[in-house]
Amino acid sequence: MSSTCSTVARELDEPVAGTAATARTWLLLEQPGPWGAKALTSSHLDPALGRALEAAAKGTGVRIALVRRAGRHADSGVPALRRVYVAHTVPGNVWLHTTTLTDPGRLLGLDFAALGRGEPGTFDAVLGGAVHEGDPLALVCTNGKRDRCCALLGRPLAAELAASGVEGVWEVTHLGGHRFAPTVLVLPYGYAYGRAEAHAVKEVLHGAQEGRIVVEGCRGRSAWERPGQAAELAVRRAVGEYGAAALDVVTTEGAAPRWTVTVAHADGRRWRVEVVQGASQPPRPESCGSALGSPARMDVVDVREVTVSSPAR
Repeated sequence: MSSTCSTVARELDEPVAGTAATARTWLLLEQPGPWGAKALTSSHLDPALGRALEAAAKGTGVRIALVRRAGRHADSGVPALRRVYVAHTVPGNVWLHTTTLTDPGRLLGLDFAALGRGEPGTFDAVLGGAVHEGDPLALVCTNGKRDRCCALLGRPLAAELAASGVEGVWEVTHLGGHRFAPTVLVLPYGYAYGRAEAHAVKEVLHGAQEGRIVVEGCRGRSAWERPGQAAELAVRRAVGEYGAAALDVVTTEGAAPRWTVTVAHADGRRWRVEVVQGASQPPRPESCGSALGSPARMDVVDVREVTVSSPAR
């Protein structure tokens, strides 16, 4: 069997920090059955509805994904009742709401711009949503039509987690970064993980319940663009700060290939982090079946605490 993209990336020890999908808000719709490469328009969801949802979410900061329970995915007909989640991942306003519905077309009644801004009112009012009272969600990418690594590695991980009694485990359509499979997104905080193993995911979920972040294997927080993701993780490592609510990315200055990111602590401390975009060498496939390339990587070259001036009296 030829090497998969994830095997090559693992052998080359390609860093995962700063590779998470970006989204301030995640909207998840339960859709059993098989998924195509572009699941919103190539699954058993009405493709016209999928296109309308894509259009409604465009430019709002909301990312829509399909989810299904771990296990076999034979066509069992249209589900009578679908679970829906929406999560906002920006520090200071983190929340996860949920509901069930029979008609997914009702999602078009949502104010996507408001959801992207972190306002859950439209979800609750339109769909009868409420705060999710259960455990954090672990979304495991298993869409083999996007990349075979996600099926080969993601599906066994999701099944193992579900079989061991972990609550909140779902398979999800696409989290990007196939070469880091199996990939997992944890909500409500929005931290993504690569090369995930069951014991590590359990540790991540336990931490999330207590408001702590596990840095090992972390790709970044989806609320931020990739330089910010890398910078925040670098500060966490540098100062040993693992509180989920402790850090925020307040400014990102510059443009590729170099940025200066300011990371702020809830206690008032600040750091300026220099992030440089490099090219992964030697060349490797970004996904299975693709040509060899040099995927962009986010390298943190400096972390410096800065003094914040006290306001004049």
